[in-house]
Amino acid sequence: MSQYFIDLILPIPLQKTFTYSVTEEEANFLQKGMRVAVSFGKSKMYTGLIFHIHQTAPTLYEAKEIHQILDEKPIVNELQLKHWQWIANYYMCALGDVYRASLPSAFLLESETIVYKNEAFVDESILSDDEFLISEALQHQSQLTIHQIADILGRKKVMPIVNELIKKSVIYIKEEIYETYKPKLVKYIGLKECYKSDESLNALLEELSRAKKQRVAVLTFFQLATSKKTIKAKDLEKAANVSSTILKSLVAKDIFEFYQVQTDRINFKGDTNSLKELNEYQEKALSEIKTSFVEKDVTLLHGITSSGKTEVYTKLIQKVLDTGKQVLFLLPEIALTTQIITRLQYYFGNQISVFHSKYSMNERVEVWNNVLENKTKAQIILGARSSIFLPFSNLGLIVVDEEHETSYKQFEPTPRYNARDAAIVLAKMHNAKILLGSATPSLESYFNAQQKKYGFVELKRRFGNVQLPKIELIDIKEKHRKKEMKGHFSDRMLKLITEAIEEKEQVILFQNRRGFSPVVECKTCGISPQCPNCDVSLTYHKYKNELRCHYCNYQRAMPNSCGACGSNTLDTKGFGTEQIELELKEFFPDFKIGRMDLDTTRGKFGYQKIIGAFEAREIDILVGTQMLSKGLDFENVSLVGILNADSMLNFPDFRAHERAYDMMVQVSGRAGRSKKQGNVAIQTYNPYHQILQQVSTTNYTEMYKEQLQDRWQYNYPPYYRLIKITLKHRDFIKVDSGINWLFRALYNSFGEHVLGPTTPAVSRIRNLYIKNVVIKIPPKQSLVSTKKQLQKIKNTFEAVKEFRPIRFIIDVDAY
Repeated sequence: MSQYFIDLILPIPLQKTFTYSVTEEEANFLQKGMRVAVSFGKSKMYTGLIFHIHQTAPTLYEAKEIHQILDEKPIVNELQLKHWQWIANYYMCALGDVYRASLPSAFLLESETIVYKNEAFVDESILSDDEFLISEALQHQSQLTIHQIADILGRKKVMPIVNELIKKSVIYIKEEIYETYKPKLVKYIGLKECYKSDESLNALLEELSRAKKQRVAVLTFFQLATSKKTIKAKDLEKAANVSSTILKSLVAKDIFEFYQVQTDRINFKGDTNSLKELNEYQEKALSEIKTSFVEKDVTLLHGITSSGKTEVYTKLIQKVLDTGKQVLFLLPEIALTTQIITRLQYYFGNQISVFHSKYSMNERVEVWNNVLENKTKAQIILGARSSIFLPFSNLGLIVVDEEHETSYKQFEPTPRYNARDAAIVLAKMHNAKILLGSATPSLESYFNAQQKKYGFVELKRRFGNVQLPKIELIDIKEKHRKKEMKGHFSDRMLKLITEAIEEKEQVILFQNRRGFSPVVECKTCGISPQCPNCDVSLTYHKYKNELRCHYCNYQRAMPNSCGACGSNTLDTKGFGTEQIELELKEFFPDFKIGRMDLDTTRGKFGYQKIIGAFEAREIDILVGTQMLSKGLDFENVSLVGILNADSMLNFPDFRAHERAYDMMVQVSGRAGRSKKQGNVAIQTYNPYHQILQQVSTTNYTEMYKEQLQDRWQYNYPPYYRLIKITLKHRDFIKVDSGINWLFRALYNSFGEHVLGPTTPAVSRIRNLYIKNVVIKIPPKQSLVSTKKQLQKIKNTFEAVKEFRPIRFIIDVDAY
């Protein structure tokens, strides 16, 4: 008899697929892209994804059987698998990693080990205290998970105890798998058939004349029934002002019945409105984009801030929707989705689904299924970088808004992909078009457009012909000398803020540091409190009076005296958003000050609350970190202040200047968007810095030429490709010897194009020491063969016993 086998992708960081055996009827039912539960290793259960169904037995091992089939039909399609393979190859990671990153975790069932009591066991005298506790708990409950055992004992490491109990045959273990996604059910209430005629109704009301509340409930039900077809149990309780027990007793009397309907968690109310009319410049840009799409698949739209790029996007989207295809709209930052969603909903109503990490597990599963089935409510997907992994079947257009953003690059964990680049490949696979939009395009994209690799369209006028904001540089070195600073504000900045608020206009202030102050220092001995797990000083957060590490979330109370010399002269240096907010409250006690940073936007609606309050003009001055710089649109903002431009410029990274330019221009772009010209004030110690001069004239091309010159001179992208290799381990000496060995091996293959080994600015995070090596790949050198060689070196490295525990991280295009 012929045997059947399937190759599975498992959600573990290994390059290979694994072969399992199936019966003939299973093989006939299964398809590529379905999930099956299998055991892997000694006792682990994983959800594997079918990659291939065939009849060749594996030669090196005996194929195990599968446990159960989890799907009726595939949940991942062919094009997705192709795209995953591209990501795994290009970014040098395992297919299993891409699989784990792509699927909402509700689809990746893993075992919860469950422990049962062995009834035959009697002699309790041989048990230790901890073991006795567990054995006792199992007399009250039939089974416990490892989690529950950890709770009972109040400690994390319980495996040794569990193993001991298994040895003493007190307990036994069996692995179980369970589904985590539950559809949301809504409870409705209906009247039993026999009461639907008028006569029986009068009899019913008579019968209930004693039970007043039940009678009220029935009467209210009829009132509601005149206007609605279905009535939710909750609505009836509210309208009749009765408790759920009353409805239950009516159900018990066989008068009412409950029934449940499955609903989607995400639905938008709202009708579609017709699209806005474009002005002549937008029309011109739109027709140029359409023309460039005839020949080129990728087009870059360079539109200055507030030129109305979103409106141009909507017209393109509408055109693609009319052909019955799907659209993916990528945004760099979740904060942005709040505003853009409302705008796009206004036009497209229910055709939009949103997908990003602030959504709950179940909501993401729903969006996944809607996209898979190509439902009407998933024609436009709006999302952050992870939405490129959704199961699209016929993409027509991908829009990447703010394409220069670093948030499109994933740094931790693998796959370390760049969503913009991966989206370009995805569009190619679907034969779709892709539009990159930005006011400050990344040098790489602009370079590709100049090389005629991408189409290029410019939009140089702001919507409604509002002028670009006036940008003024304030020299705080001078101001300090003349003693014209109040706290962190120059007199000029305070004057501009006062003028704006008195005109009843709003102000945005930008400081790229959260917390109160980044360094706490002792004046006597000069020592500042450091994080015990990372190589950074702790940031002081005033409102909780604690010191926190922004890398590993370590926190401790603010000490009263210095831990080194014991004197109580602790002083704070530097300033973050929290300190700015407190200073402003002193200067402007009568005005409302808001703050938007990681600390104030926790939770799914964190952004909405603050952005909503600012739009409703409940906040006069909004202080924030870079979240503010991206694409938000507030019509009443007349002044934008950047409190310290130098912190962005003096940064050890070849893209620091380009990023600083992007950030400042983007922040400035929030000013004066509706009627009159806005103001931007930038405080700096070095007003003659070329980047600040280029920001003040908003001269992108000059910045581009100058930076490109530097990149050419020092062999950086877009001319050379970069691959960064990072080693991490708790033991410094191990990392050090590992990186030196690696450097020599790479140097033998690639010569002087290997830079390193270097220690990053923060050389230890979460108790792991970090060392880097960078490989530069010249334009003529083949990327594929370079990666093959690198993979060989990596395999040799991992074969050395001492190096095996070191984490080896490869980051392709690490910027």
